[in-house]
Amino acid sequence: MIVRKLAYVAAALTVLGGAAAFSDKPYGGYLTPGEFEVTRILPPAPQPGDARYESDRAVFRGTRVLLATPRGVLATSDVESSPAALMRDFSCAAGVSLTPENAPKLAALVRRAGIDTGAQTNMAKDSFKRLRPFKIDDGDVCESKEKLAESYDYPSGHTTRGWTWAMILAELAPDHAQEILKRGRAYGESRFVCGAHNQSAVEAGFISASATLALVRTKPAFKVDLEEARGELAALRANPAAAKPQGCAAEAELIAMPVVIPPAAGR
Repeated sequence: MIVRKLAYVAAALTVLGGAAAFSDKPYGGYLTPGEFEVTRILPPAPQPGDARYESDRAVFRGTRVLLATPRGVLATSDVESSPAALMRDFSCAAGVSLTPENAPKLAALVRRAGIDTGAQTNMAKDSFKRLRPFKIDDGDVCESKEKLAESYDYPSGHTTRGWTWAMILAELAPDHAQEILKRGRAYGESRFVCGAHNQSAVEAGFISASATLALVRTKPAFKVDLEEARGELAALRANPAAAKPQGCAAEAELIAMPVVIPPAAGR
């Protein structure tokens, strides 16, 4: 399902031809207001009565049992989305412990690109106004329902942030791209394991981040910052004194397992 929906990202490339008409002056990110609108790329949010809506409900109900498993523990850990937390989450995949202190150029690059991807996802949330799953069906979630209810479901902001990190890190460390992208996929899936988002919102978060980054990558300022971060990361990885992350074998085994919904639970 996710792979099929990511095919929508190809449509984002059609906007690039017209992008040159806009100013390169940033508004905090790399893009200019009005330069891109991800709602024209995303499929509509599921509506009551359609198959995607019912699938979301089945996934939410079925995955509640996972909260008490190691996968639920990982989903709960993935709730924290600060730069330091995300750098920690991707350290095993990158092969070196990442922190805002030892990789400040990397942190600044993803922060700025994340302004763009986050802004697009937030605008889409406000446009679609899709309710979070626990507002539709009863069930436990791994974080505060009150806080989650302050914003809408579709697309997932956490997934957008995680996939922004994954896409950029994979470009900076292509020899670890598979591990990095796998961790980014698992970070997104943690959102419906947690119960904070519907599965469709996670899929939309992948699309929103990918589509927005397709345009961000064309910006000269991004290319300059990318190369600076590349050099910084290469030096960090080559440093024999650099700290190595712990618990990587256990994490790799956990995220390699597909999120399986017990058949009876989804009925």
